[in-house]
Amino acid sequence: MKKSLVMFLLVSVALCAAQQAAPGAAQTGAPQAGAPQTAAPQQQASAPAQKKEIKNPAEYNAYIAAVQTQDPNAKAVAIESFLQTYPNSVMKEDATELLMKTYQQGGNAQKMIETGKKLLQMNPKNLTALALLAYMNRMQAQQGGPQAQQMLAEAGQYAQQGLQALPTATKPEGYQDADWAKMKESFTTIFHSALGNSALAAKDYAAAQQNLLAAVQASPNNFLDVYQLALSYLEPKPPVVDGLFWIARAVALAQKDAPQAVATIQKYGASKYARYHGTDQGWTELLQTAQNSPTMPQGFTVAPAPSPADQAAEMVKEQPVAKMGFGTWVFILTSGNQQAAQEVWDGIKGKSLQMVGNVISATPTKLMLAATEDAIQANTPEVELTMTAPIPAKLMPKVGSQITFEGTPDSYDAQPFLIHMVKGTLVVRPGAAAAKPAAAKKAPVRKKK
Repeated sequence: MKKSLVMFLLVSVALCAAQQAAPGAAQTGAPQAGAPQTAAPQQQASAPAQKKEIKNPAEYNAYIAAVQTQDPNAKAVAIESFLQTYPNSVMKEDATELLMKTYQQGGNAQKMIETGKKLLQMNPKNLTALALLAYMNRMQAQQGGPQAQQMLAEAGQYAQQGLQALPTATKPEGYQDADWAKMKESFTTIFHSALGNSALAAKDYAAAQQNLLAAVQASPNNFLDVYQLALSYLEPKPPVVDGLFWIARAVALAQKDAPQAVATIQKYGASKYARYHGTDQGWTELLQTAQNSPTMPQGFTVAPAPSPADQAAEMVKEQPVAKMGFGTWVFILTSGNQQAAQEVWDGIKGKSLQMVGNVISATPTKLMLAATEDAIQANTPEVELTMTAPIPAKLMPKVGSQITFEGTPDSYDAQPFLIHMVKGTLVVRPGAAAAKPAAAKKAPVRKKK
């Protein structure tokens, strides 16, 4: 877990735990026989908070002894014993909540989660249990594994329950208005964080943006929330320009909270910026702005790149077709600029080309190949190569292998893109060293002015 997130959670837990001293202060000596004893409630309820009275002196003493135990392990044992001895105690929910917090204090996450679930069976609106379970499921999901998606979904469910319970939650007895307001703000932020993360995983980008933005506004320096807020804006198609500021802000926060991820996040942000803007000009300045600004500047914007058609027109002016890479040809041929596409096609049609590609499918007379990084990652063919002669069985390339080949462009389909080549031959035997594949098919970066 990130240190900043752990500390953030502990603040809210500490606010809840302030109630724990109340029972001990109420009675420091042995109670008088038969006298009802009062213990401060541990949990807010939807109804007005009322004092809870333990009428059995032995039960009261056992409860006070458990509450006042300092060592977390011994305290957990004492509370467990109290709950087993007095399963119908008026303090059952309070003791269970205290047990959950004690396991959290002692670092026993599994027991804390188990106790939190028991607590929700007693009271589905227990905010402390909902907050801790939402948070823990979210953090465990960050570690990956086969259960990650399920844990994120559960975190979102707990968070949704918490947000629904907050409006009717009543200030516990003994709380000052300011403390209660601060406690609710902490819970609200935790719930929005977890719900936003769950929505992002489900690709519900609108819900992710709404909830993560609320969490970031409440806690602007929370690295994980800022980073995921950036993703919620940048992953949709088309991306939202706000995400460019938040990914730059995530780079700034990662320098302290996740230094091992700085390079990866910065590379991702620079790529998204260049694709949106058409050039990396201004990216360094944005990083500097985000370093010192926890909130997005008013009126923030980045000029979008020219349309693919406009970019294609510039590209054919700046570079001869023969010197362009295959990825650039693909971009221009699919740009929608008919004049530029015709110029490229006139420059390559009927000419023998040598290229590198990954085999998508293969027969002795025809190969389907992916020739750009994007197509390779998507396992989508871009080249249909009809062989000059059938490929001998011993030379037949395996699906997924990379080969160097020659072919002559004969025709192409623009959408989805597929170039049909004839007179195909293998240049490098399967398994032998091959050249690098063509550059990825993406919006080219404009030159700086």
